[in-house]
Amino acid sequence: MYKNKFNLTLPPLEPESGSAAGTPVECSKALSLQSEPIIKPSSAGSFHSGATFNSVVSSVSQNSSNGSIDALTLETVQNCLKELELDDVQRQRLVSFLMQKQNLGDLTEESLEKLGELGAGNGGVVTKVRHKTTGLILARKLIHLEVKPAIKKQILRELKVLHQCNSPFIVGFFGAFYSEGEINICMEYMDGGSLDLILKRVGRIPEQILGKITGSVLKGLVYLREKHKIMHRDVKPSNILVNTRGEIKICDFGVSGQLIDSMANSFVGTRSYMSPERLQGTNYSVQSDIWSLGLSLVEMAIGVYPIPPPDAQSLAAVFGSKVSDDPENSSLPIRSPRSGQYGTGGSTPRPMAIFELLDYIVNEPPPKLPSGVFTNQFKDFVDRCLKKNPAERADLKSLMVHPWITKSECEQVDIAGWVSKTLEFQD
Repeated sequence: MYKNKFNLTLPPLEPESGSAAGTPVECSKALSLQSEPIIKPSSAGSFHSGATFNSVVSSVSQNSSNGSIDALTLETVQNCLKELELDDVQRQRLVSFLMQKQNLGDLTEESLEKLGELGAGNGGVVTKVRHKTTGLILARKLIHLEVKPAIKKQILRELKVLHQCNSPFIVGFFGAFYSEGEINICMEYMDGGSLDLILKRVGRIPEQILGKITGSVLKGLVYLREKHKIMHRDVKPSNILVNTRGEIKICDFGVSGQLIDSMANSFVGTRSYMSPERLQGTNYSVQSDIWSLGLSLVEMAIGVYPIPPPDAQSLAAVFGSKVSDDPENSSLPIRSPRSGQYGTGGSTPRPMAIFELLDYIVNEPPPKLPSGVFTNQFKDFVDRCLKKNPAERADLKSLMVHPWITKSECEQVDIAGWVSKTLEFQD
């Protein structure tokens, strides 16, 4: 912990210390952004039929590289299908993933071939690799840590919990190992990349797409909390991944307390998505993830990080006159030509230093979506997430039944087609 001139306590990424959303709406008329939806939601519910289980395993086994599935993997598959509410496509993909993991066996440096770099962040570099024996493409995160051998072994032990995190909304984990001074975490390769990179390519993400993204993120957070008693701790666009199959998954959640502590001591990551209570060094819970989700949604919707908020002129340049004409936007900030802060007049403000930014998050009003551009349901959802007092902030349960989410669940949106289109844009 340490203080600064703004009287902010900046904690390390410590482990967790120990409102009504309205009535769900009926399904609205289906919509499609570019083409026919890739997957229509199934009402099959959770798995109960032994015949269905056997048919899924048999179908996937016939298409696998070795055509068989061992008893341990079979038991894992059966438990997953019984515990999770999955449609038929999700069931098949989960079985396929678990069989791929079985076929890989123990991962080592020698078993992987580097194909290229995918990105960097949160203390590690992510590379695209191929498993030499099976040809399977993986994403490998390399984290360099200056810690004692006993700590490295503990981190690897703690990361084994990821083997139990099997959900359509969580990036799949294939294994972890230590090599040449680095922790190697091997994950499912998501060919659409992360939402922060997509945002750089396309500028903004449409509300209908954000509805689907949010629904998947909420389901992932609920799964981590209910099945594994885990909170994410680092929800932001770079930790939400998509692929050309239309899947949306979260990654980089805090399962290893020792890894979190080690990275906090050796790497200063971004704190700009942290909730006010975390920045102040007080106890926090999964409500902190809700703040981070709301902040991420505003950023992806308007195309810029929203703290400090963009002024009316900047928003009008993006969204047109519907921003400036809406009287509800009269409170939007305008620039002060002298200080570069917010006040009267107009000019480009100077960039905020990191401590100024964090002080703004703690002491100034939370960001909002501009009126006249987005639906009232979306604006209400974001407002419920961005309450500075965590006791007033919406919880996961209420957000799951918020009208914006229930409406989005009923809409048919071609996520796969949208992801494919974003790949046509280059950074």
